[in-house]
Amino acid sequence: MVKFHLVQYGAVGRPHEIEAGMAGRRVDLYQRYLEEIRYYASYADELGFAGYSHNEHHLQLEGFEESNHPGMLSLFIGQHSKKLTVGTLGYVLPTHNPVRVAEEVATLDHMLKGRLLVAFLRGYQERWTNTYAAVQGVTATSPVLSKAHDERDDINRELFEESFDVVMKALTSTTFSHRGKYWTFPPDNIVVKHPAYAAWGQGVRDDGLVEEIGIAPAPYQDPHPKIYGGFTGSMRTTKFFARKGAKVIVPANNLDFCETLWNVYIEEARAQGREVAREDAAAWGGALIVRETREQAEEDAKAFEFITKKWFEPMGQKPTEAIIGTPDDVSEKIEEAYERLGFNECWLIFMQGLLPPEIVGEHLRLFAEKVMPRFSERNADGVYV
Repeated sequence: MVKFHLVQYGAVGRPHEIEAGMAGRRVDLYQRYLEEIRYYASYADELGFAGYSHNEHHLQLEGFEESNHPGMLSLFIGQHSKKLTVGTLGYVLPTHNPVRVAEEVATLDHMLKGRLLVAFLRGYQERWTNTYAAVQGVTATSPVLSKAHDERDDINRELFEESFDVVMKALTSTTFSHRGKYWTFPPDNIVVKHPAYAAWGQGVRDDGLVEEIGIAPAPYQDPHPKIYGGFTGSMRTTKFFARKGAKVIVPANNLDFCETLWNVYIEEARAQGREVAREDAAAWGGALIVRETREQAEEDAKAFEFITKKWFEPMGQKPTEAIIGTPDDVSEKIEEAYERLGFNECWLIFMQGLLPPEIVGEHLRLFAEKVMPRFSERNADGVYV
């Protein structure tokens, strides 16, 4: 049984509007973008998709991925759905204070009453990752830097891994402290003599020295929302998440690579004393376009080709799996991947923003009516699981 999650690009314009320039600054396009998110969240809820996810990117003048605030966008999606699990895919940790991330996750978990999952990423777009860096001098990673074990990539990875550990400490501990290479929580020598701290809180000594801190509220889900490694394509990162018990999402178009990654995750988890089933190691996915005829699907696929060729490939990003065709074509592709990999979750990047809602809505309807029932059954709430 497979759960299907939708993932939006965050595109505010159709290809011709983006090519006109500065689409990300246009108020009319951003308002239309919000209206379309409302529609897709509500419609996906009605159709029985398990979840609706989004990314985090900033300074998007061009309008390809305008998703400025993970928490605010997750809440917005949650407000316009009733059953969907909202996926924050996710917080780019080298650009955040990790304690603040943990606090936001816990608060959002309450606001959505547990309809939340969270992924963490390293950040690959230099313009905004370097600008927003939480620690001065930290830069984005890239496939080239990662493969070469470049010093810049190593620093990004160090900060990411330490920040991840801080987030998890904050989510799972009543109070905690942390002394690391990049972060110190609480900062040294904070002395605050307030009677309420000693009387009704924890972490502050009688002399006012703050020894530990804790986030409030605690997460709604116990112990916290499900944690993922967002769109992972690195074996080193896969091993890290395997050690930490976070499931990775891999929308790669090379099933041999995917199978290797699955095996690496399971082996690394086993080395840590954890036996992990294949379906719990990783999730698969790709870009979804489904139409009644292949000719229609190929026409719609021009939007996918546009964002791939004009945006992702120049950044050195590996190709995303293209799940494109008729319902039978799409089902066969998913079944092939399922037989090779053995996943129970699938993330589908849909053409939000790049095509009008009447076409994208048809993609979603056909998938829900003619593909999902081949892999899932509706539960009592009408969600395919």
